[in-house]
Amino acid sequence: MMVLTQRMEAVLRALYRPDGINLGMNIGKAAGAGVAGHIHMHILPRWIADANFISVIGETRVMPEALDVTWERIRKAMGQDL
Repeated sequence: MMVLTQRMEAVLRALYRPDGINLGMNIGKAAGAGVAGHIHMHILPRWIADANFISVIGETRVMPEALDVTWERIRKAMGQDL
């Protein structure tokens, strides 16, 4: 799991040039894993001031690209040596 997380960090840094990365683990049903004995990791790119007024005050999310575009970019990058 940690090797995959490190790989995903490299991909996100190469593709999106974030200022930082948030990592989080969910272990067990009560933590949000949904299945007893299951564990999964989240990895999120973050940018300085990315919690801007649109999200905080306007209660609106801005998507910089369509999710299918994000998926395709990450899928291709996972198959390359970065």
